[in-house]
Amino acid sequence: MVDGREETVHVKNTGRCKELLLPDATVYLEKTDNPNRKTLYDLVAVDTEIGIINIDSQAPNAVVKEWLQTKDYSKVVPEYKYGNSRIDFYMEKGDDRYLMEVKGCTLIEDGIGYFPDAPTERGVKHLRELTGAVKQGYKARIAFVIQVNGVSQVRPNVKIHPEFGVALNEAIEAGVEVLYLKCNVTEDEIYIIE
Repeated sequence: MVDGREETVHVKNTGRCKELLLPDATVYLEKTDNPNRKTLYDLVAVDTEIGIINIDSQAPNAVVKEWLQTKDYSKVVPEYKYGNSRIDFYMEKGDDRYLMEVKGCTLIEDGIGYFPDAPTERGVKHLRELTGAVKQGYKARIAFVIQVNGVSQVRPNVKIHPEFGVALNEAIEAGVEVLYLKCNVTEDEIYIIE
């Protein structure tokens, strides 16, 4: 309901969100500036018993881009073409070249984040690209953006997609670094705190 009237909204998340979008859940909307859209609002966050969870699938890349700009990279390129993929970020620092894939984590169980919340062949493909990149001399990272306050770790959700867990373990063994980016999430903002 928006101002007492029922409203159809766009959900900015490709996952299932079945544990979040429950009847009577308090949700947070963002009004669009595009008058030609079929929906006037985007659903971007949900209030849960553990706090507000940002479910905007575009937010993780946006907050990581802001965060990377505070680091001492000489170059940061989003949506970098590598192999048969577009990797979220390419960075340079000195002679080092980095590739980083970003994954947003919204599935929380018993204080632990799990990724993915739906099968992701694309996620497996990106992990395999990062694994190959390490062999080509890149420093590779996968960054899990934790889209709720108070959670500090993410585990592969092998119940939903066992192959993602296998690919993540292979990537780690090859030297891909895993980052858990804790965020501060409120009803109108999200930013990386650690």
